[in-house]
Amino acid sequence: MVRDYDEAIRFYVDGLGFTLVEDEPQGDKRWVVVSAGGGASLLLAEASSEEQVARIGDQTGGRVGFFLNTDDFDRDHARMTEFGVRFLETPRDEVYGRVAVFEDLYGNRWDLLQPRA
Repeated sequence: MVRDYDEAIRFYVDGLGFTLVEDEPQGDKRWVVVSAGGGASLLLAEASSEEQVARIGDQTGGRVGFFLNTDDFDRDHARMTEFGVRFLETPRDEVYGRVAVFEDLYGNRWDLLQPRA
């Protein structure tokens, strides 16, 4: 759920490095899909009711609900930080890889993760 299609596209494409897959008018709405690659995509749906607006930024109850895998953590962390993405912690090394939690444009929590080989 997003507040505005264009601001969400800018964040996901310019900030996170996603690709804009589709942006098609659907009457008074749009069908907007972005992808980080690897076969997974996100449908960006503009909120259209009070109930939906209330859920923007809280789609996973405050927990990390999304994982953005990378093959170069330092490159992507630096690019995202320069864009203004808000990281909630400094990068850390875990047994499963290098990781840091960040918030998307609306406050949903994600892990930027470079899995250990």
